[in-house]
Amino acid sequence: MALALPFRRPARLSPVLPVVAVMALLALPAAPGGEGGAGPADALSALVVLFCAVRLLRARRRPLSRTAAVLLGLPVAGVALAALHAVSPGAGITGLGRYLQVFVLVPAAVLLLIRDRADFRLLAWAFVALAGWQGAVGVHQYLTGTGASYQGRDVRAVGTFGASDVMGMATVVSFGLVCAVGLALGRPAVRERAVAVCCALALAVPLALSFSRGAWIATVVTLTVQLVLAGPRRALKAGAVVVAAGVVLVGGLGVGTAMLQERIDSITQVTDAPDQSVTDRYTMWAAATDMWRDRPLTGVGLKAFPEYRDGHASLALSSGSDTGGAGAAFRRQPLLSPHNMYLLVLSEQGLIGLLCLAGGWLALLVRALRGLWRTRAAGGRGLDCALAACGLLVWQLVDFAYADIGGPATALTAVCFGLIAWWSLCGADQLTPAGAAGAAEHPGHTGRPGYAQRPGSGIPVRRAAQ
Repeated sequence: MALALPFRRPARLSPVLPVVAVMALLALPAAPGGEGGAGPADALSALVVLFCAVRLLRARRRPLSRTAAVLLGLPVAGVALAALHAVSPGAGITGLGRYLQVFVLVPAAVLLLIRDRADFRLLAWAFVALAGWQGAVGVHQYLTGTGASYQGRDVRAVGTFGASDVMGMATVVSFGLVCAVGLALGRPAVRERAVAVCCALALAVPLALSFSRGAWIATVVTLTVQLVLAGPRRALKAGAVVVAAGVVLVGGLGVGTAMLQERIDSITQVTDAPDQSVTDRYTMWAAATDMWRDRPLTGVGLKAFPEYRDGHASLALSSGSDTGGAGAAFRRQPLLSPHNMYLLVLSEQGLIGLLCLAGGWLALLVRALRGLWRTRAAGGRGLDCALAACGLLVWQLVDFAYADIGGPATALTAVCFGLIAWWSLCGADQLTPAGAAGAAEHPGHTGRPGYAQRPGSGIPVRRAAQ
């Protein structure tokens, strides 16, 4: 009788590794003085979409459910209509490609490449790792005076994104912090929970040193929501840890510098004594609203805000913002968007575009929250995925009130929406009845009795009779 050799079949590589590669490219230094156009991460994200398409063709299966196709395809209608009356064909094509990349194609590819919650957690930890790297670079910039210029000193932490994209590092660190908190609140394993807590506390330092008020507000709101969703007991424990860490950082280590305190105080002074950046933002918001009034349904066209800005803005608007430091020379950066995603869409795509885009986001939020309640009712397996996905979406929705898409970190925003879409449309449906609790953690489980999936294909096949 032949003896079975004790060799195990090598584990299959996760299909989300190309997505991790996209995130890894964002760890590389950006070109100094870049204009915020497409970068290496954007090019690789296009290859990820192609890789997903080839994988689907080989599997010969329907790529998306009807609900997923509708929710992910909603932005196409508004964007395509706005592209038809753009200021130029080139602007229309460029804008159309950018919106499809960020809100349709890359999210759909990430949704289809994630097999189970293990893949979701791999991407969540990749967010944390990237945030840790960018945050370490940012803290070094602050301590050595090699960051972006802020109040005449090169102390603003911007990571590898440079002075032309001061929001890049703040966005990456915020994503990592939200994922770390979700993993800490939802993971039952003590070791993983401890590592996630340590990562979250460490990422709070570079986020503070980014001097990004919008990222601060979005992160505070998101962490509060995550704590409430996790339950009162965990919320109290996490609140105690945050207070203790704040006392140590501010009182013991002296993190709360005068510039940081002044930046925090300026959040409450945006109406009484706003600085020039706040004045510019209010002026551009008013200009975007005025553009929408002129063309309420369809807007002025994709990438047309700079063309119509001066005709609708008041004299309070400055000619641009000063940037410098972090290896780049001083330059005047033009203000090409209202720094508010909702108003940017409203002005360029009109009410039709905003309803299509924001309507899809709200639908994803409702489904994500419903999946979280189902997860808690089923015993809490996968609660970390639910908290991370809900947190990422809440952060993005809040941050879009102070920022819009643009720069290298936009590729990470597309991956973020892919994680959100997977949990909202697929991940929450992997709940199983009592007695089959472990099945939801493994790929190939369809939830249909008597069926399994052919390895690597995703096609349900009938099991042989027992």
